[in-house]
Amino acid sequence: MLSFDEDLDTSKESSSKRVKANEKRLINNNQVDVNQLMPLKYKWAWEHYINGCANHWMPTEVPMSKDIEMWKSNVLSADEKRVIMRNLGFFSTAESLVGNNIVLAIFKHITNPEARQYLLRQAFEEAIHTHTFHYIVESLSLDQGEVFNMYNEVNSIHDKDKFEMELTEAVMKEDFSTATNEGAQKFLENLIGFYIIMEGIFFYSGFVMILSFHRQNKMTGIGEQFQYILRDETIHLNFGIDLINQIKEENKEIWTEEFQAHIVEQVKKAVELEIQYAQDCLPKGILGLTAPMFREYVQYIADRRLERIGLKAQYRSKNPFPWMSETIDLGKEKNFFETRVTEYQSSANLSW
Repeated sequence: MLSFDEDLDTSKESSSKRVKANEKRLINNNQVDVNQLMPLKYKWAWEHYINGCANHWMPTEVPMSKDIEMWKSNVLSADEKRVIMRNLGFFSTAESLVGNNIVLAIFKHITNPEARQYLLRQAFEEAIHTHTFHYIVESLSLDQGEVFNMYNEVNSIHDKDKFEMELTEAVMKEDFSTATNEGAQKFLENLIGFYIIMEGIFFYSGFVMILSFHRQNKMTGIGEQFQYILRDETIHLNFGIDLINQIKEENKEIWTEEFQAHIVEQVKKAVELEIQYAQDCLPKGILGLTAPMFREYVQYIADRRLERIGLKAQYRSKNPFPWMSETIDLGKEKNFFETRVTEYQSSANLSW
């Protein structure tokens, strides 16, 4: 048995090992063995986690009967079906790429518990999104091989996926480390590539296209699911921006003028890839949408993303789809609880 003095010494030693909030860092923190959440340092990360939990949904709660009926009828034109198929083809692989990047690349190198807590939540949401596209494909009796293999067969989808996979590949190398300035820059490039470019630019043309159907009361089941995905992605984007800006603040030496110029060029490259994708989806105009409108839109949102991480706008284009802001701002209760087909049980009435 320990004496009083020995017990006191042990208590002092234990206290000295406690993690203090001001000792936490997003990368390159020595203490990552235990996910010691408290005390919180980055309250924004915890708030994003709470917001993500509040936005929880499942695709199977959205009825697809009207979509099935419309898909099998002659209501949709071949060009309209092309838009839906192309977006299912892109999103079905893109969401899995984001999930893989979180689990296999980002999580390992983020050394802060509250940021990791959000990443765990986001990884689950990416699984839900992948589940969504499986649910849609299965509901409409689509050719699964055609949809899920578009990243190999459609150049505009392949090029976007390749752009992102190269970023993940660099961070996943066995000898990769964020301890050097070069490594920290490469890691930051990965975060910008996935949060700013993939989720902040590559996804948004697809959101406009699918939600345009929803606005005209076409394929409303798919449209509703894309609304929920959009709301998830809004939180992902905001978390990513906070994460990127905080890493910049804690590692000022890596945010060089040369690196900033490189990031701007990466965004410009992504803008051109997304414009090519829009042209591929919309060789002809549908639902009041044309490919040239997406050049303006992609440039507009690219400027907004650049500004959020402290870089100058490059295009000065206007937003041709102002209704997208209204869609993002809609409360979850707007129509979710009117159409859901199941109910959750609270812990108070679970039976074992």
